[in-house]
Amino acid sequence: MPSPASSLAVSISDVETIRNGHDSELLRSLTEELPLEQGFTVVFHGRRSNLDLVANSVEEAQIWMRGLHLLVDLVTSMDHQERLDQWLSDWFQRGDKNQDGKMSFQEVQRLLHLMNVEMDQEYAFSLFQAADTSQSGTLEGEEFVEFYKALTKRAEVQELFESFSADGQKLTLLEFLDFLREEQKERDCTSELALELIDRYEPSDSGKLRHVLSMDGFLSYLCSKDGDIFNPACLPIYQDMTQPLNHYFICSSHNTYLVGDQLCGQSSVEGYIRALKRGCRCVEVDVWDGPSGEPVVYHGHTLTSRILFKDVVATVAQYAFQTSDYPVILSLETHCSWEQQQTMARHLTEILGEQLLSTTLDGVLPTQLPSPEELRRKILVKGKKLTLEEDLEYEEEEVEPGLEGEHESELALESQFETESEPEPQEQNLQIKDKKKKSKTILCPALSSLVIYLKSVSFRSFTHSKKHYHFYEISSFSETKAKRLIKEAGNEFVQHNTWQLSRVYPSGLRTDSSNYNPQELWNAGCQMVAMNMQTAGLEMDICDGHFRQNGGCGYVLKPDFLRDNQSSFHPERPISPFKAQTLLIQVISGQQLPKLNKTKEGSIVDPLVKVQIFGVRLDTARQETNYVENNGFNPYWGQTLCFRVLVPELAMLRFVVMDYDWKSRNDFIGQYTLPWSCMQQGYRHIHLLSKDGISLCPASIFVYICIREGLEGDES
Repeated sequence: MPSPASSLAVSISDVETIRNGHDSELLRSLTEELPLEQGFTVVFHGRRSNLDLVANSVEEAQIWMRGLHLLVDLVTSMDHQERLDQWLSDWFQRGDKNQDGKMSFQEVQRLLHLMNVEMDQEYAFSLFQAADTSQSGTLEGEEFVEFYKALTKRAEVQELFESFSADGQKLTLLEFLDFLREEQKERDCTSELALELIDRYEPSDSGKLRHVLSMDGFLSYLCSKDGDIFNPACLPIYQDMTQPLNHYFICSSHNTYLVGDQLCGQSSVEGYIRALKRGCRCVEVDVWDGPSGEPVVYHGHTLTSRILFKDVVATVAQYAFQTSDYPVILSLETHCSWEQQQTMARHLTEILGEQLLSTTLDGVLPTQLPSPEELRRKILVKGKKLTLEEDLEYEEEEVEPGLEGEHESELALESQFETESEPEPQEQNLQIKDKKKKSKTILCPALSSLVIYLKSVSFRSFTHSKKHYHFYEISSFSETKAKRLIKEAGNEFVQHNTWQLSRVYPSGLRTDSSNYNPQELWNAGCQMVAMNMQTAGLEMDICDGHFRQNGGCGYVLKPDFLRDNQSSFHPERPISPFKAQTLLIQVISGQQLPKLNKTKEGSIVDPLVKVQIFGVRLDTARQETNYVENNGFNPYWGQTLCFRVLVPELAMLRFVVMDYDWKSRNDFIGQYTLPWSCMQQGYRHIHLLSKDGISLCPASIFVYICIREGLEGDES
């Protein structure tokens, strides 16, 4: 047990779930010293390391697990108001320095500083006295809540409320309906829907009975999911899921086994658990010969640690469909001997069982790829497959002129056998011999037979693919090659992706597991744009935001012009802006913005808001507001930003709140990223997320969104 001085407090809101000891690699390694049932694992949100704990007995471990599960469920089920109450309670505990359950004015002043509020002392004292109804000189319980309400009075919301209210006290049903239609652009809104919202958000029973909305109810609505910038209609699965796989963007992971960098980072089944639980539908498995005849997974020719292939398969079997029912793709990079390939095939067949797709659907010879709907709860293997009919001349692949240095450096880092760019085996038991005589590899028929719809083939040219390849074959591209092809033959790439799947993977030079911007590849219709999901940042924000829609199921239907095999669309030169739109964003105010830079804890934030558009190259833009000095609690900007977008179907919006710093780079506070097509117009709150994608509740920004058809001049 740690000493009291070294004990660590953990907020239950940081905890995602509790797992038993059987699911922990560390606890499994200690089975000779203690029973697995005596241990359990605390799993945190985001990319924070798990906490493995051991109780004094099996019974004690079960009590701890039951209790923690209850607390996690309680926090998860909280609504906005309950979360706000919990947040207030946490602040009260922090402010109550002597822990007597009361707060003096000195403690309140200290708390205001912690909460990013710089306030005139006389004004703060007047609010304190008004809340101190017991006149005890301290604030207790409900008095502190009243003090907080006075502190957070939203003048901009009050003004909006009064502009639609005849008496300034309430919104009648008709007044609220007018607001929803005129400002919120809820064109199809009915009286029934408005009444439903009043029942949902009006706190007073008398208001509900009279079908009116008070100021508190109006604010509650604006802060809710219905008042969110993300359209609630896009949250469940709302897209057609019956089209061929190649018509979807598919959430994909690169080097899924890594939870660190690509040179000496840790390999862990935790990488697969995290990826699958966040809706990832394509995971990568690099497999090499291991000791005792058991294949291992790791980043070849590096110092990354190793895990058993069978443990990876068992993890995928357990977690594949916890978040989404739609198919999971195992992208195999096999570097094993014949014998260990047979072991791989046995593990896949025995461990996955009925989940593994081992024959075509209904045994029928297909003419196109099946749909996500047809492949529900199925695991597909992507990899090399033996064939007999193709000409041996395609066995030997030239390194492209001008790319030798880059190609070789990537191979050296990825592995000397990198199958992403390796030739295709052509007949059973054929030994692969390329011009560089890299290695002799024999593909095992048992493993080959498990590849049904996703046969890996090396890409030579779009003409070659059209002439020699089939719809069930998939090519992989390094990010460098894919970006070059988009510039040189963007329309051909778009057409290629209407009938065949493409997988793009990060450069082998990204040894720190950094990411590229997936948007550039989605613009050309590339379906499987693989990301290093262990690395947070702008690129993962875009990926997370993109796949936040459609139930977070990991499949997003591509726009129609990326599904048409006669498409004339070129991502670098989009023609005729007949669907172009103009976006006006008024950034109004911010609420309870945290101070995230611990080295500057004594200072108060100077927040500004940056709005970024990611889409086709001509649409990519950014603008920002001025900064507000010394106010992270309720800053007001009131600035309008204007963007013109040619291809809104591909555009993503990212809102970033930064702490202005004139001496160095601005510090990150929070972000929120979403697809243009999922954005609601009107007065909306944007609830901020951390770099790791975790809620920063109650931190938000309040905006007004207006979208107009066509391109307009800057009206800011």
